[in-house]
Amino acid sequence: MTLEALSPLDGRYAEQSAPLRAYFSEAALIKHRIMVEARYLIALSEARVCRKLSKQERGLLAELEKGDAAACEAIKAIEDETKHDVKAVEYWLRERFRGTSLQDLSPMLHFCLTSSDVNDTAYALMLRGSLKDVLLPSLDALRSTLADLSDRYAELPMLARTHGQPASPTTLGKEFAVFLSRLDGRLSALKRCAFAAKLNGATGNYSAMRAAAPRVDWPAFAERFLFSLGLRASPLTTQVEPKDSLAELLDTLRGVNSIFTDLSRDCWLYISMGYLVQSTAKAEVGSSTMPHKVNPIDFENAEGNLELANAMLVFLSEKLTKSRLQRDLSDSTVMRNIGVAFGHSLLAWSSLLKGLGKIAPNERFLLAELDAHPEVLTEAVQCVLRMHGVEEGYERLKELSRGRELTLQELRSFIESQPLPDKEKKRLLAMSPRDYFGYAPSLARSLR
Repeated sequence: MTLEALSPLDGRYAEQSAPLRAYFSEAALIKHRIMVEARYLIALSEARVCRKLSKQERGLLAELEKGDAAACEAIKAIEDETKHDVKAVEYWLRERFRGTSLQDLSPMLHFCLTSSDVNDTAYALMLRGSLKDVLLPSLDALRSTLADLSDRYAELPMLARTHGQPASPTTLGKEFAVFLSRLDGRLSALKRCAFAAKLNGATGNYSAMRAAAPRVDWPAFAERFLFSLGLRASPLTTQVEPKDSLAELLDTLRGVNSIFTDLSRDCWLYISMGYLVQSTAKAEVGSSTMPHKVNPIDFENAEGNLELANAMLVFLSEKLTKSRLQRDLSDSTVMRNIGVAFGHSLLAWSSLLKGLGKIAPNERFLLAELDAHPEVLTEAVQCVLRMHGVEEGYERLKELSRGRELTLQELRSFIESQPLPDKEKKRLLAMSPRDYFGYAPSLARSLR
C-alpha cells in the first residue's frame, strides 16, 4: 500500500485488489501484447507464411513472452519516442531478435496487423484470465458461504416484512437461499461467456494479408489462431472487434453486483432491526464518539463499492459497443478502466464475504418478534375459510385485525366461532407464527 496513490484501489485497498494487477495493470497489458505478437509469429510459421521455427527459437519466443519488469520498462521507453504503445512492442521484439537466429524474421513481426488486432486479442485474454483466476473463485467463495447460511438456518423461523410491515413468516435460511438462487443464475451466465477477438486487418477485410500472401485462407487462419488462444473469432468487424460479447460480460457482472447490493442492504436492515448480530473484535472502534457502536461497516463498504462498480460497468457496456464509422480511438482510454470496475467489484465481494462471516441470528429476538405478531396467521385462517365455502372469510378477518393489535387469544376465539369442521379448527388452533412458514426449510436446502 502506498499513501500517495491516486486511486484507493492502489492505495487503501491495494491488498484486496492485488490479484487483478496480473491482468489489468500497464505491465499486464504489455505482457499480453508481447504474447499475441509472439504467438502470431509462430502461427505464421506453421501456416508457411514464413520459414519454420526451430525448437530453440520457439523457446526464445516463450522466454520473451514472460515480459519481465525490465522488458516492460524498455517498451515504455520506446513508447515515449514513438507515441504508439503497440508499435513499441514490435520495436522491442525487433531489438531482442537482433543478434539471434530470429533476426531474419523481424519483418514478419506484426505482419499485416493493425493495432486493434493485437489489443483486442490481448484484452480478450486478460478478461478471460481475470474471470477464471480471480472473479469466479471469489464468487464461488461467496456462493459457498450463502449455501452454508441457507442450510444452517433453514429451519430458523423469522418474521418477514413486506413494505416494511409484518408479513407471513419465513426462515432465515430460505431468505439467504433466495440470493443463492439468483447468484447461481448469474454464475451460469458468467461461465458461458465467450471471449471474442479479431485478426483481420485495418478495416476488417484481410486486405493487406490477401495482398501479401494470397494463397493463405486468412479467415480460416484467424479462426484457428484465436481458437488456439481460447478465443472466438469475430468474422465481420470494422477495425475493431464490436465488443458485444464484452458487453454481455459487463452486464452479467452488473447483475451479480445488483444481487449483492440487495443482499448487503437486507443484511444491514436485519442488523438494524435486531434480527442479526455481529461479532466484535476487542481493538476495533465503531464510532469516534459513541463507544457502544458496532456498525455494519462491511455491508456498507460492499454497497458503496458495488454501486460505484455498477456505474462504471453500465458506462463501459454502453461506450465500448460504439465506434464511429470504421474506428475512433475514444475507446482506448476507456478500455484501460475495465480493471478499475472489476477492482471495485472484487473489493465489494471481499467486504461482503467478511460481513457474512461476522453475523449470527439473534434467535431469542426472532422468536419474540413472531410471538408478538399473531396477526400473520390471519392469512392461513382466511384461506381455510375459503376452502370450506365460508363467505367473506377475508373480510371478517380484515375487520378483526387491520390497523389494530390482535392477540393470539382473540384470533383463537374467532376460529372457534367459525362454521368449520372440528378437525380444521383443531389444526388452526394449534398453529403458531413460529411454525407457519410453509416449505421454507426444504426451499432453503434445495440448492445445496
